[in-house]
Amino acid sequence: MAIASQKMTLEEYLNYDDGTDTKYELDNGELVAVPPESELNRRIASLLFAFFLKQGIPSYRVSIGTEIVVSGSRVTTRFPDVMVLSEELATALEGARRSTVILDMPPPLLVVEVVSPGQEKRDYRYKRSEYAARGIVEYWIVDPMQQKVTVLEWVEGLYEEKVYEGDSTISSPLLGALNLTTSRIVQGQ
Repeated sequence: MAIASQKMTLEEYLNYDDGTDTKYELDNGELVAVPPESELNRRIASLLFAFFLKQGIPSYRVSIGTEIVVSGSRVTTRFPDVMVLSEELATALEGARRSTVILDMPPPLLVVEVVSPGQEKRDYRYKRSEYAARGIVEYWIVDPMQQKVTVLEWVEGLYEEKVYEGDSTISSPLLGALNLTTSRIVQGQ
């Protein structure tokens, strides 16, 4: 649900503070409150964060809670559940007052979204096109309701997708074959 009746610029949004702990995204220039995560979504994000660390990715390059500016008809921001940053992006964020990947920064290498009930269209459709426009080379959609993980790889200007279900082992274009099954991910274990 939009909060402000007037469209905001990115600068206005980045400086916005209503004095509460409410987390907001900017959706086509409109301030939108982000609902709290479910416990399952939080567990899935934590599991993937820990898994990426075990793959040898340095902790400063794996992020939960980092925001990214994407394109829309007006400015839009998103808070992916997990991001894997390039060395260059991690360096660009180093001294930032806010953990926000702005348009003049390189994109993250990998973005993970955990689908929440009622948000399927945002994760499967809108974010897919927004992340593609940012040139994010790998995008995972973890859907605990459908019990599947969709891995999207950026190939020649479009995302190609592979869907994993049940005990199938995830294969990441970025990280290779992983010792991680779909059922383990969607259960957050």
